[in-house]
Amino acid sequence: MTKTITCPTRRALLGTAFAAAAFFTAALGGAAEARELRMGLITPPSHVWTRVAERMAEKLPEASGGALSLAVFPAGQLGSEQEMFQQMSGGLLDAGLMTAAITSLRAPSLQGWFTPYLFGDVSDAIAAADTEAAQEMLAELDRAGLVGIGYTFAGMRHILMKDAPATSPEDLQRKKIRIVPFPAMKTWWETVGAVPTPVNLTEVYQSLQSGLLDGIDIDLDALVGLKFDEVAHGLTITNHMSFPAVLTVSKVTWMTLSEEERAAFTEVAAEALAWGSQEQVAAERDNLAALEGKLEIVTLEDGGTVFAEANAAVDASFEGNPVIGKFRTEAAGE
Repeated sequence: MTKTITCPTRRALLGTAFAAAAFFTAALGGAAEARELRMGLITPPSHVWTRVAERMAEKLPEASGGALSLAVFPAGQLGSEQEMFQQMSGGLLDAGLMTAAITSLRAPSLQGWFTPYLFGDVSDAIAAADTEAAQEMLAELDRAGLVGIGYTFAGMRHILMKDAPATSPEDLQRKKIRIVPFPAMKTWWETVGAVPTPVNLTEVYQSLQSGLLDGIDIDLDALVGLKFDEVAHGLTITNHMSFPAVLTVSKVTWMTLSEEERAAFTEVAAEALAWGSQEQVAAERDNLAALEGKLEIVTLEDGGTVFAEANAAVDASFEGNPVIGKFRTEAAGE
């Protein structure tokens, strides 16, 4: 790229001098304002991920010595995750706490998190975040113009139906099931025999109510927080997939931060992400208790067998991705 250099005019030189004087005056007077970073999420205010973001916003000013603050925009206020990723790519949005599902469209190895029945519960998934392969997944985001900071977790995935709970693939044949639109989940549901249907999370309530959807692949945090139990009546506890979030930062933004500011942001993020993960362990129990008596709830104890064909289809789709292979081995403790 050719860079054109022009000689400064007298007016430009004076403008520069005045700007410099104003800067030093503000600095000497302690009047410099914190730089506000903006973070977007799709989750509602009650969701654990939103609370993680708010915890970061609370702690970042002090950790950065007043240099940085954080404004949090939950519930899709800034658009869908796809739209927020576009904003981050261009530097219009500084950060997002995004589903690993949609993030995997930019770093395909992240799909390894959605290996069916790899984890028995949220605690197992949390432990896998410390594996070498999980960190390699974050590093892959660099090619998409993003900086992957770390993980936190929502609950395991379950099946919520508008009517009776599903107990077998036969109960799901040709049913319109809302999914997060990424390959692993799409493959799983297609093999089950359902009709995977992408719908924005903010539109799911009305879609269940109107009959546009027959059910949804969901974690209990979102189910409770968005009150889906008001319009759906059958819940099957399957624990068929984990559901992490990835804290991502626009590389455009990251490159403008000083080393001290990056260190402060990373420190605050690590504490909040870990806090959120531990909150989620308790939330799994509390959310399920909150739904008792509101829904017909069944627990599928042998989901790995019941959905064996769909599980195998997802496994086959991962062949050829060495990071996913490594992750599955490390997560299984082999």
